Amino acid sequence: MNINDGVSHNSHNFSKPCTNPHCFNPNCKCGDQCKCTSENQCDSTEANSHNMHNGSKPCTNPHCNNPNCKCGDQCKCTPNNQCGCNETNPPKINLTKFVDELPIPPVLKPRWKDQFYTYYEVNMTEFKQSLHSELNDTTVWGYEGSYPGPTIEVESGEIVFIKWINNLPDKHLLPVDYTVHGAHMDVPEVRTVVHVHGACVEWESDGYPEAWFTKGFKQVGRYFRKQVYRYDNCNHACTLWYHDHTLGITRLNIYAGLAGFYLIRDQRERYLNLPSGTYDIPLMLQDRTFNKDGSLYYPKQPEQPIPELETSIIPEFIGDTILVNGKVYPYLKVEPRKYRFRLLNASNTRFFRMKLDSGQLMYQIATDGGFMEYPIGVTEIMLSPAERAEVIIDFTNLEGKSIIMTNDAPAPFPTGDPVDENTGTVMQFSVTLPLSSVDTSVIPANMMSLPQLNEQSASRVRYLTLNDNMDKYGREFMLLDNKQWDAPITENPKLGSTEIWYLINLTDDSHPIHIHLIDFQILDRRDFDVEKYNKEGVIHYTGPATPPEPQERGGKDTVRANPKQVTRIIMKFGPFTGLYVWHCHILEHEDWEMMRPFMVIR
Repeated sequence: MNINDGVSHNSHNFSKPCTNPHCFNPNCKCGDQCKCTSENQCDSTEANSHNMHNGSKPCTNPHCNNPNCKCGDQCKCTPNNQCGCNETNPPKINLTKFVDELPIPPVLKPRWKDQFYTYYEVNMTEFKQSLHSELNDTTVWGYEGSYPGPTIEVESGEIVFIKWINNLPDKHLLPVDYTVHGAHMDVPEVRTVVHVHGACVEWESDGYPEAWFTKGFKQVGRYFRKQVYRYDNCNHACTLWYHDHTLGITRLNIYAGLAGFYLIRDQRERYLNLPSGTYDIPLMLQDRTFNKDGSLYYPKQPEQPIPELETSIIPEFIGDTILVNGKVYPYLKVEPRKYRFRLLNASNTRFFRMKLDSGQLMYQIATDGGFMEYPIGVTEIMLSPAERAEVIIDFTNLEGKSIIMTNDAPAPFPTGDPVDENTGTVMQFSVTLPLSSVDTSVIPANMMSLPQLNEQSASRVRYLTLNDNMDKYGREFMLLDNKQWDAPITENPKLGSTEIWYLINLTDDSHPIHIHLIDFQILDRRDFDVEKYNKEGVIHYTGPATPPEPQERGGKDTVRANPKQVTRIIMKFGPFTGLYVWHCHILEHEDWEMMRPFMVIR
């Protein structure tokens, strides 16, 4: 809907019947000159339009931010789609960097805790939050009234029950494409289900994409089994995260704000004497685009719009602004001492390749699944969506200095646009706090032994392709093993068995592949001849196998499957049986068929 000043854009004096399929005015006489769109209708008094702009009635819509709106009770503004805002091309907004302090999500307190189990309740609601001091407050969705949600901290082996409660409005904050699997008109528009990413968990509590539920559990998906989820937390100490996983709208629910940290701690971690307490800080990295009024912008159409559809999914989302812990380009005041940072890429599509502009080393101590064998000094950290890395940064002897964390990963990765002065900046560390006490924390020489899974122990090898396809609207979409979500289950590993999966990437994108329930180890990556494979179905390698990068040598639940490469991973399935999923963690791909169920059987 566009702002209208009462002067019609149409030439009604043609007095020809209207030929425009987007015009809803039964009395329109514009012939082939009608310029109506689905959101901007002719409204001259002569045409007796259904639109209320000429009625000069004050707007009654609480979501409308246009002071001159005269739509009366017909105004269709939403928080993210205002009359007069150009949906296809959001305004470029340059926000001043390092004026807002980094927020650190609070740790959630349980409702009940005894020696046997712990119980939490977590509410999902819509609210306004300041994401930058120069922006109006932004309407977001979040857990327990905050974006990101509060951090849940548990002990390894602790039995934890969580009731995830949907108290969101019935209307989505963002544009929904009803042609996407699981998001058709036969289900409620707002649905949620929560997945703890990286959790070792029974399938009924894993957040299966079709186990969604609405407000008050009034409607539930066909695989919904329980209101209270159980987490056995059989992982070692590690950085996990929880986020929405609803079939067909995951990209929108996470973009709206539904994500938070889930940390598992254990005794071994405490013995390592790492920086802890206020010196152990989680950092959730995301990209967003804003409208001028501060609302979240998410495109209604791809760059080449689909004329048959009012709203279409896009192949990937690339935001023009970087946020850390829900704040745009924040700064963090630090003491001249060592800090532990838990880095998480929670973006829809964007990869991050981070460096410190001081050139100093970051000491990586952990991967997705927990500690590595020993720390490694790195000048850059690469994270695809959903990957985590834990690093120690030492600010000793840097009093008074400011250090900027930068990003130089093209988007989409690896062949997309280079970063600009905004997307190339993540956050600033300002070494301005006095040392509160002597820093006795250490960067340990060794952390834990990580036995390599033996390739000879694998009882099954699977060859699984990553494919490009076209749908009936001419939109490119991606598949796993060239199968859609609803195809029969073809991956059914046996409980306790070890398998090797060959991820054969036939596309031009790097895909972060995530497998639920288990941690895997990366064996190697190897270039191959894609054309030959497409013609003959034969893997013809064109180079030597390269081992995983040093920063990937540990337990992983998400791996970068690079274009024109075969990526091999090895894993042991357990300790639970049941129905899980594996998928690309580029959320626009996952929502649009690049996800498959698998069944762990006895």
